[in-house]
Amino acid sequence: MLQLINLSKNFAGKPLFTNISWHLKKGERVALVGENGAGKSTLMKIIAGLTESSSGEIQFARGAKASYLPQDGIVTTGQSLFHEARAALSELLAMEEELHRIGLELEQLPHDSPEHDQILTRYGELQEQFRHGGGYTMEAEIGTVLKGLGFAQSDWHRDCGEFSGGWQMRIALACLLLQKPDVLLLDEPTNHLDIEARNWLEEYLCAYPGSVILVSHDRFFMDSVCSRIAEVWNHTIADYHCRYSTYLNQREERVTALRNAKRIQDEEIEKTEDFIRRFRYQANKASQVQSRVKQLEKVERIVLPPERKKIRFQFPDAPKSGKSVVELKGLTRSFGDNVVLNRIDLNIEKGERVALVGHNGAGKSTLMAVLAGGEFQGGERVVGHNVSMDYFAQDQANVLEQSRSAYDELYSDAPYDMVPKLRDILGAFLFSGDDIHKPVSVLSGGERNRLALAKMLLRPSNLLLMDEPTNHLDLNSKEVLLDALKGFDGTVVFVSHDRYFVNSLAMRVVEVDSGGVENYFGDYEYYLAKKAGTPVSVVAIPASGTAAPAFSGDASPAPLPPLNKDLRLKDREEEKRRKREDQSRQKRMGEIEGLIAGVEKELERLEVEMNAPGYFDDPERGLAGGERHASLNIRLEGLYGEWEELTG
Repeated sequence: MLQLINLSKNFAGKPLFTNISWHLKKGERVALVGENGAGKSTLMKIIAGLTESSSGEIQFARGAKASYLPQDGIVTTGQSLFHEARAALSELLAMEEELHRIGLELEQLPHDSPEHDQILTRYGELQEQFRHGGGYTMEAEIGTVLKGLGFAQSDWHRDCGEFSGGWQMRIALACLLLQKPDVLLLDEPTNHLDIEARNWLEEYLCAYPGSVILVSHDRFFMDSVCSRIAEVWNHTIADYHCRYSTYLNQREERVTALRNAKRIQDEEIEKTEDFIRRFRYQANKASQVQSRVKQLEKVERIVLPPERKKIRFQFPDAPKSGKSVVELKGLTRSFGDNVVLNRIDLNIEKGERVALVGHNGAGKSTLMAVLAGGEFQGGERVVGHNVSMDYFAQDQANVLEQSRSAYDELYSDAPYDMVPKLRDILGAFLFSGDDIHKPVSVLSGGERNRLALAKMLLRPSNLLLMDEPTNHLDLNSKEVLLDALKGFDGTVVFVSHDRYFVNSLAMRVVEVDSGGVENYFGDYEYYLAKKAGTPVSVVAIPASGTAAPAFSGDASPAPLPPLNKDLRLKDREEEKRRKREDQSRQKRMGEIEGLIAGVEKELERLEVEMNAPGYFDDPERGLAGGERHASLNIRLEGLYGEWEELTG
């Protein structure tokens, strides 16, 4: 499908990558990974034909084409969402127009005309191409893609210019998916997607008929979609035919082996150079010296890139708070006629790590703002004893003072005793040397987010409210933030669309939807399992043990006609048999109901334990608890299934 042959790219005389030879097969889904600045986006732009390489060539399969979705910067306006998406199917629309024109021509052309058969043949061929390309289902396909990416049907007739930046990128992604290029190049496609849209995109890409190359900072997404990892590293590409989680281990093994090989090579080179120095001027060793010199010239030196820089930080020790940190009682928050939170009750307790989830617009950020002290119309917000909170808003990086330097921005909010530590804090967040004097206005999205996170270290707090703290952070930065939050001894409430981050951190998941909230006392996988299950309502069994009557009201069943003796005898035997079966069924139902009650009690006790502060601090206990919880749920579902069969 695609082949790179000795491809090189230089910037200002410095190599980004050198003599890359790499190929992509049809149907492969590859994650392009590497440090920021390694050249991932540049490589995709070269493949898409948007940037020229310094040398080398790119070969596509005959007729194949590639299309590229950048991280941001696409703005569309001037026509409705549906027509913008439809315009992406330009080839099908051209076929449709030609079919219509030929159809009108055939209506007017006499059947005995010498041109009739030729035009009819062209019409049939074009009709088959149109059908094969999905022309007769293109409107349904447009609807599927728009719905999957989170657009409501009411959005279809809105002008594209009415949508914000994140939704603009969804429009661009929808158009690209509808075009179905042979090679789909996606640069951070999940940046502007909520969890539901990410799940849909995963399924779509897994079934995509062409090849996919993507860059993503969502490891869960890469694990689900890609079966091959291509790492841009050390000016070349290294291939790993595995999932991202496996790649991390294989890469560590490879780098360790490379370091060992370089150490051995350096030792051999040092010995050879020492021999040359010692015997250079001895005539009887001249041939051996020349031989060693030639050996050195032929050695291909192993070059290791510098070690990756890592953020290393921990939040200040949390002051002790009361058991209840913040509680909402019957709270309502609305914007005009739009009621976002409708008389909700929510209690956040000391030591909890709570994830707020829900689709875009459900009210997660609104709930976070209310927890932080924002406005509401009704109900009550009660803050617990000795609670000191720090709030990281979704647009926190945007509220930094653009004209200040990174250092001055931190200095402006620092207590007196923290001023001597500011350079250390900035260094921990990868701001070193002249970087600390860069104006905020020139920092990248990831750098601004890191600076906003650094400001949270200036004062100790025991409640962290964090709305999308992982936005614009690369995989390494997310991992370090995750470790810091796990080590924080206070309470954390957060919103994130990174499912790995949510699953690794959350002890409780609170779903925000339709103005209400629902609690799931477990991690994200537990939440998904509960959402996937079908709720079962247990019907009350009368105390006598007999089944409830099949009719209602005061009406009585109609009287049966009289039967002869043989039929009455046969009927009695059948009735006895039915009674025996019914008694046996009722007995088994009673046993199952007892088992259900026991499992539910055990599940309730386990959830109380899992919800206790510090439960998940012990990984082994957390894993065992999770496995036990899953086992009990499976057992409960089996019992409910058997109970339903008996009552059916």
